[in-house]
Parts: sequence; C-alpha cells; structure tokens
Amino acid sequence: MALILIVDDSPTEVHVIRRVLESHGYQTASAGDGAEGIRLAKQMKPDLIFMDIVMPGVNGYQATRTLANDPDTSRIPVIMVTSKSQPTDRVWGMRQGAFDYLVKPVSAEILVEKAQAALAG
Repeated sequence: MALILIVDDSPTEVHVIRRVLESHGYQTASAGDGAEGIRLAKQMKPDLIFMDIVMPGVNGYQATRTLANDPDTSRIPVIMVTSKSQPTDRVWGMRQGAFDYLVKPVSAEILVEKAQAALAG
C-alpha cells in the first residue's frame, strides 16, 4: 500500500485530501509546512508527496527543490496542489522538480488519477 505525504498548512485541505486518498486505499501522513515536509520525507520515504506552495517558513517551491536535489528523496514524485494558478507559477513549480501541478480546488477524481500516474512512474 502506497504511503502519500500531504504537505499543507491548511488542516481543512489536509483533511479533504487525506479522506479522498484513504478512501482509495492509500496510507497518508501529513506535515504543516515545508520544513516539516522535508524532515518527514527523509524519515518516512513516502511513495508520493502532495505539496502546497503558500506556507509559512519554507514554502512549497523551496521544499520541492530541496527534495529534488537530495539523493535520499530525489526519486519521490512531488505533485504541487496549490491556489497559485498563473502559468508562470506552474512553470516555476515544474522547474523546482515537481512531477505535476494541480490548481485548487481539485476534484477527488483528478487527485486519485494524478496519484496513480505518479505512483506508476
């Protein structure tokens, strides 16, 4: 069973994403900011990370770049899930090492579809 780490400072967003993923058989863990997300990714080695961008302290761009450049975590796909909807935001996110980029609100169907695609490699 795949383990998915949800990194988001909104407890509501974490709850919604967690409920969708767990209803499809995935295990989940969560972090409330980028720094905690990096720490948990190194510790837990999740199969996939859903990463918000706008968070206090270490933002999602910084956390994704850190994970992508660390040999211990570089193989973990990161899907950014954010309210930042400009084309330049998407380009910048992908340049940081993201596997995919989703704009909130994301339907349960798309969330699961993107998770399956990332986990399939």
